[in-house]
Amino acid sequence: MAKKALFITSNFGVEHDELIQPLEFLKTKGVEVIHAAETSQTVQTVKSDKEIGPSYSPQTSLDQVSAEDYEILIIPGGTVNADSLRLNETAHKIIQYFTNQKKPIAAICHAPWVLINAERIKDKNLTSYKSIRLDLENAGANWVNEAVHRCNTNDWPLITSRCPDDIPQFNEAILKELTQT
Repeated sequence: MAKKALFITSNFGVEHDELIQPLEFLKTKGVEVIHAAETSQTVQTVKSDKEIGPSYSPQTSLDQVSAEDYEILIIPGGTVNADSLRLNETAHKIIQYFTNQKKPIAAICHAPWVLINAERIKDKNLTSYKSIRLDLENAGANWVNEAVHRCNTNDWPLITSRCPDDIPQFNEAILKELTQT
């Protein structure tokens, strides 16, 4: 049976490459990927948070997802995307399900912000986009400056990366995690 990966996003402000490159990479490796957004409406991506990118149709909405169907949760970045998901209770419940079941989560760039509001950041060692370092540390995380970092504190794996430049290493870390589950 193929492994299944769940990508969660808002409907606006998702960093294009941080959604599409991992999604397409995993597809080429035989992983079944599902993209769930806050609503089933079109997702507007951005490039470097400033330029409008292509739009995509998610396969489902967050409230229609059965988290137990997936081996890994992936949260792309984008400042507006992460800030929107921080306020979304359904996104928090999905994250909490994954952590309670000790399933891996992968988050890149601004995406670790969402873990703060889901109350799953304390004592985690992670990396992120540099501008949210203080937010993460104030919430109890230990920040490191690495292209990709894996942490198993609190018995659930968290894979994090800093920015689009780190996507190749991020993709490989996700694939490695899936081969171990």
